[in-house]
Amino acid sequence: MLWSDGRLVEGGTLPFAMADRGLLLGDGVFDTALGVQGRVAFEGAHVDRLTAAAAALGFSAERERIIEAMRALAGTAPLAAIRTTLTRGPGPRGLAPPPEPAPFLFGSAAPARAVLFFAPLRLALTRIARNDTSPTARLKTLGYLDAVLAARDAQAQGFDEALFLNTRGRVACAGTGNLFAILEGTLVTPPLEEGVLPGIVRGELLARIAPSLGIAVEERPLLPSDLEAAEALFVTNSLRLLAPVAALGARAYDSAGHPAVQRLCAALRAAVAAECGVGLDALDP
Repeated sequence: MLWSDGRLVEGGTLPFAMADRGLLLGDGVFDTALGVQGRVAFEGAHVDRLTAAAAALGFSAERERIIEAMRALAGTAPLAAIRTTLTRGPGPRGLAPPPEPAPFLFGSAAPARAVLFFAPLRLALTRIARNDTSPTARLKTLGYLDAVLAARDAQAQGFDEALFLNTRGRVACAGTGNLFAILEGTLVTPPLEEGVLPGIVRGELLARIAPSLGIAVEERPLLPSDLEAAEALFVTNSLRLLAPVAALGARAYDSAGHPAVQRLCAALRAAVAAECGVGLDALDP
């Protein structure tokens, strides 16, 4: 299901300007959110991030229009994987942005897979470096080829997802989510300056969920050797929610069995259910 210009559209095609800079130059941003029975989990945070990303690129986003699109798409399935895309719109040939951009907003939704919620992941370290020197590393832009190539290579090796280091050899993130480690009882994740996207679930865990459980949190750089010493690892994103890491390369982890990970999973499940005004069973496979 697609959304464009205030209406839902069946099928997989929309009118699209061939001079759109999102298509030609990756000049745009997007957001991925979870819809549960017509409501968008952590809707305000998703809208805030998308509008802030557009502003960082130098064009405006209509907040109410984004909300309209997300809510319309959330109602298309009991569990909906919602993607909202915003480009700078069409422009003349060349790299310089048009002086008066005409942003183009569209969205899509597909049934979300409840079986992925809280399901374990196996990670492979990729040789592609996350460019922590680029401001776009902290924005969800349309340029995702590094993640595409890293995921392809990880899956060819029998893993589910790739883990990126940055240009300094420190831990950045997974291809589609933020990485957390439990080290000596503390929940640790790399800061945004390491080339990390400010994930929505990441923010919820750091600001509210972990502190409410009495779990200490820390944002600091991590080395691969820190991950070797970790009690547990997990990846967060809006469609998997919290994925315990079962393996990083040849190193196995019992992350799903770690008491703190189990408590975080239960609390996050409850937070999503409360956000969407549903019972916990709405998130069951």
